[in-house]
Amino acid sequence: MNPEVVSSYDSTYVFLSFLIAFAGSFVALTAARRIIAPSGKINSFDLLASTLALGGIGVWTMHFIGMSALKMDLRVGYAMTETITSLLLVCLATGFGLSYVARDPSNRGRLLTGGASLGLGVAVMHYLGMYGMRFGGYISWSFVLVLASVLIAVVAATAALWLAFNTKPLALRVLAAVIMAAAVNAMHYTGMAAADFVCTTADRQSLPRGFGVIVSTDLPQVVLVMAVGITLVLSIDLLAQKFLGAPKKH
Repeated sequence: MNPEVVSSYDSTYVFLSFLIAFAGSFVALTAARRIIAPSGKINSFDLLASTLALGGIGVWTMHFIGMSALKMDLRVGYAMTETITSLLLVCLATGFGLSYVARDPSNRGRLLTGGASLGLGVAVMHYLGMYGMRFGGYISWSFVLVLASVLIAVVAATAALWLAFNTKPLALRVLAAVIMAAAVNAMHYTGMAAADFVCTTADRQSLPRGFGVIVSTDLPQVVLVMAVGITLVLSIDLLAQKFLGAPKKH
């Protein structure tokens, strides 16, 4: 039995993963500027919006679209327990990082602490999502590349938090969103490069089994449903800002 797994990437999904990271980053950058209301209190609407935009769309949805880009010559499944847990963890890390830095964006200590927290949350989300993969084999890791991906995540998260509170003009926010999207993708695909898939089953097309496991062909649909749900929450936030007159910070 040949343990080698033939893999490739669908360029359409790779490009889509970048676009999703860009869209989430841009919304997060816009909403983050209003996290602290003029009164000095946390604006929960905008904190929720920026958290879901960056953590839920820009990172989590991008990750699983990126996973859908991976094509291998064996059947792969994903455990929903790890998949959903990874979403919750990255959103918690994002919310903490944004709210912590927003209280004093000029404080370098807060920026570094928030960036480390957010970056590690992104890395945990990535590798927990990969831990949730189910297939007839195992993953052999390059720990040098794993460490490189974690370093990229921390640096990217720190840069993201700085950009979130220092890019007011629209053109700068667009440029910042491009930079953030590129950094998120760099972390993801570096982490993927760290994984060497090894097959240990004779029947490569056997369906993965287990509680709450879906096959990889169903993953885009599941991610789409989650992304639509997150987008609805973001839409509610925008409507609340418009019709309820939520305070904004300029």
